[in-house]
Amino acid sequence: MKTAVYPGTFNPITNGHSDLVERAARLFDRIIVAVVDANLKTANSLPVETRLGLAREVLGHLDNVEVRGFDNLLTQFVEQCGANIILRGLRTVADFEYEFQLVGMNRVLAPRIETVFLAPAEHLSYISSTLVREIASYGGDISNFVHPAVAQAIRGGSARPD
Repeated sequence: MKTAVYPGTFNPITNGHSDLVERAARLFDRIIVAVVDANLKTANSLPVETRLGLAREVLGHLDNVEVRGFDNLLTQFVEQCGANIILRGLRTVADFEYEFQLVGMNRVLAPRIETVFLAPAEHLSYISSTLVREIASYGGDISNFVHPAVAQAIRGGSARPD
């Protein structure tokens, strides 16, 4: 069984993230969306419980996708999950440079783990969680960039935090 771990802050989960997971779910037997449980100090950050709940709601229609939090080294988490694939998204050349460094470090830490990159659909490649939070902080409409439940949570409504 091929299991891929897709790590990130998902602060918030965007349509670009969900697109990537939906396509990866057709390529792998199982996807674990790994929401890092870090103390985020960025403006308009969502608590990890909210980020986990939103990811579960947004991706709940995919039978082979599981959402889990983690607070340890990614390579350790991947091994704990019995996986050997890290799934990452690439939007820009700048993403590639950063991701290439991570691949090298991860290979030293855990040589049996491979990294697979997917690019989002072209019409979603400009979306980033940071930009979504910034637009929302000024009262802008983020409905084109995120699932309705995410938009509601960011506007101050309640998200179902599993």
